[in-house]
Amino acid sequence: MSYFFQIVVSGVVVGSIYALAALGLVLVYKSSRVANFAHGQIIAAGAFITYFLTVSIGVPVFIAFLGSMIITFFLAMSVEKIFLRRLIGEPIISVIMVTIGLGSIIDGLIYLTPFGTENFSFPRFLPDTSLTLGGISISWTQLVGVIITFLLIGGFSWFFKKSTVGISMRAVSDDQFGAMSVGISVPKVFGLAWATAGLSAAAAGCIIGNITGLNFDTLQSFGIIVFPVVILGGLDSILGAVVAGIIMGLIQQFAGGYLDGNFGLNGTGDIMPYVILLIILLFKPHGLFGIHEIERV
Repeated sequence: MSYFFQIVVSGVVVGSIYALAALGLVLVYKSSRVANFAHGQIIAAGAFITYFLTVSIGVPVFIAFLGSMIITFFLAMSVEKIFLRRLIGEPIISVIMVTIGLGSIIDGLIYLTPFGTENFSFPRFLPDTSLTLGGISISWTQLVGVIITFLLIGGFSWFFKKSTVGISMRAVSDDQFGAMSVGISVPKVFGLAWATAGLSAAAAGCIIGNITGLNFDTLQSFGIIVFPVVILGGLDSILGAVVAGIIMGLIQQFAGGYLDGNFGLNGTGDIMPYVILLIILLFKPHGLFGIHEIERV
């Protein structure tokens, strides 16, 4: 039984990080109906910015963590303003291709540095020992990562429900023309959505890098892994991203823990998100919490 609960703990840890990483994709899609295929590269960039600030400049880890989120906030806002704002009103496929191109450019820039070809790790700032209760253990790195993740998710939820800017972003996602009619600047909201997505991506990258180590391929692959999460939860649902992240983390850990362990298989945990993706697309394409819009012509 302790093995079962150990897998549950691992699933919650992984799933909470998926939820935080998925928030960025949901924010961009809610505001502009665009899937950002450069999301994984922004996740990796946030982690490496934190590493650079900590190791090369000597900034304390937690301050570097906040600094990387601020940097990626303005970086993502600049990307939206320079490249994507000009494409407002253009076919969606054009915008998607731009995000793919941006991802390739960031790939190339990072591969020109040592970060793209070597493995790194943050300096130790947490105890190496694990916390054990009833035969279930969790490392300090995982525990702090989960706490920070849920604090950030709670902060984002409050921001969108209570703040003026968050309400404006929700209004634009529901009805752009209606939002403009009451004086809301849709381009500015798009910029803020991309900036907030960059902030959440950097936070996810730092937490992932602290748990798994800093490897560019591993970090940027999260941008693809979270697509099944947002499809499961609903592309336009923040609550769906959180719930689906936990569900996907649990499914992945149970598949790896039981199928790989009992049947001698390998990698079932890695393929399960995509199996779930195919099932959801077949039977519930709008996800668990997605809005099914009906257009009358």
